[in-house]
Amino acid sequence: MDTPLSTIAVVGLGTMGTGIAEVLALAGREVIGIDISEAAALGAVASLEASTARAVGRGRITEEERAAALARFRTADTLQAAADAELVIEVVPESYEIKQQVFRELDAIVSPTTILATGTNALSVTRLAAESQHPERVLGLHFFNPAPAMKLVEVVSSVLTAPPAVEAVTTLARELGKEPVAVGDRPGFVADGLLFGYLNQAAAMYEANYASREDIDAAMKLGCGLPMGPLALLDLIGIDTARTVLEAMYAESHDRLHAPAPILGQLSSAGLTGRKAGRGFYTYDAPGGQDVVPDALTPAAGAEAGAGRAVASVGVAGSGTMASGIAEVFAKAGYGVVLAARTQEKADLAKGRIAKSLERSVAKGRLSAEARDETLARITAAGSLDAFAEVDLAVEAVAEDLEIKRQLFAALDKVCRPGTVLATTTSSLPVVAIARATARPEDVIGMHFFNPAPAMKLVEVVRTVLTADEVHATVRAVCAKIRKHPVDCGDRAGFIVNALLFPYLNNAIKMVEEHYASLDDIDAAMKLGGGYPMGPFELLDVVGLDVSLAIEKVLHREFRDPGLAPAPLLEHLVAAGCLGRKTGRGFREYARR
Repeated sequence: MDTPLSTIAVVGLGTMGTGIAEVLALAGREVIGIDISEAAALGAVASLEASTARAVGRGRITEEERAAALARFRTADTLQAAADAELVIEVVPESYEIKQQVFRELDAIVSPTTILATGTNALSVTRLAAESQHPERVLGLHFFNPAPAMKLVEVVSSVLTAPPAVEAVTTLARELGKEPVAVGDRPGFVADGLLFGYLNQAAAMYEANYASREDIDAAMKLGCGLPMGPLALLDLIGIDTARTVLEAMYAESHDRLHAPAPILGQLSSAGLTGRKAGRGFYTYDAPGGQDVVPDALTPAAGAEAGAGRAVASVGVAGSGTMASGIAEVFAKAGYGVVLAARTQEKADLAKGRIAKSLERSVAKGRLSAEARDETLARITAAGSLDAFAEVDLAVEAVAEDLEIKRQLFAALDKVCRPGTVLATTTSSLPVVAIARATARPEDVIGMHFFNPAPAMKLVEVVRTVLTADEVHATVRAVCAKIRKHPVDCGDRAGFIVNALLFPYLNNAIKMVEEHYASLDDIDAAMKLGGGYPMGPFELLDVVGLDVSLAIEKVLHREFRDPGLAPAPLLEHLVAAGCLGRKTGRGFREYARR
């Protein structure tokens, strides 16, 4: 297997196969594209011509390099064309029968030293290898879509794979400009193993009518910095493909988080498989189209749930980072703000923090000195909640402790005038339990800002079963004025973002516990393969392991799902005082400042 892998066959010329062929041809390899469909072969050639033309137009390659790459790519309609290939990559449909048939036929065609790679992300590489006469040369080579753009390649070894084969394709991946990550053989591998559980939960959340498709997708894009929302991503992947991957994952894990949400089966059976069909969770301009078009579920433009109350002044209770950030947001938007803390000294320190934040904005050219002074002048620091007597909206941002919040809301109930909207910024506690501490639970709502509040666009608007429509409409209107994007959700643990984010983080920890992959490989896989701004362990250390554990416990307690039980490793690290960046050590060690 000591071969430069200069001639490579790609079996299956769908979107992924064509993308892989393009990467190989541009990297100087002779590529044989094989597909029984003449239309697929012609489509691959056309796609390669168009893609390389765009690359020339953008200055990424020269016209000479384009011509050379196109000359290195040829197509065929039979596996016999792979006879001289040193590596064959199959990307045929996700079916054991189809893939095993390809490997059996290749055994009789290619050299015994030719490496056979499967592009599967859902099926067992070991089971596929067992059907080959030379299982030691069979491995997984999992590219991500679109292959020319995505940097990650998962190199998957079975217990039968020979190390030289792994070394050869790993070297190839690096020569292609990719980042190879070595993983063992289990459905989903690293990136999809984490990604598809998250996508499945998002589908189940939508199916339960907990939130709209638009709000679920907006929440994960704006709250987590993801390039796409989960439902739009399912449409891109193919809902039928996602269901196949989840079925394979569930067959091995028996984890309810991997049991495909029924809506995935319903949509697949109806032929509504996503972009390729022109309709899935969303409706598209045409089969294979990218542009979403309005349908019966699309919210009407500018539609709001009734008239709200007038809000001219806002009270913010708290003295921490979140309270300061929220007060800054309201003051920038023109509201008069009362920032109240337990003492005048704490309130003054919080206002001082806002002054420093505004000064940084001036230094970066984002804010004028005049706007800074006007914003700061709108903020009154107070050492008591009594200063909230005339505010129209009171927002609490104190410690994430139910009893502390209930005591504060009982105090607000006495201080605030009738008609004042009372909002909690809790990220995990039941809003209705906080509301019941008052004699006016209909005026209480959740406004979950994200940290840092001045930068993050998302606000989760959390209605309880007691919240008045007028209060909901008021908060939606306020969000628009402070230039935040509101998403509606019901009063249950985690709301949208944390309910989808933290099970994904917990599953990443379990991967490390099981010695399946390293911290670095998992972080790299999610950044390079999923487009995540941070890997799960980077994010856990930033959020704080103690905070993460508390949220995991709330989710587990509310939903009673064994798959949501906090990973023991997370509990052990918290018990040891390793809480992440704030203590200098979490999953990784950090230099103390």
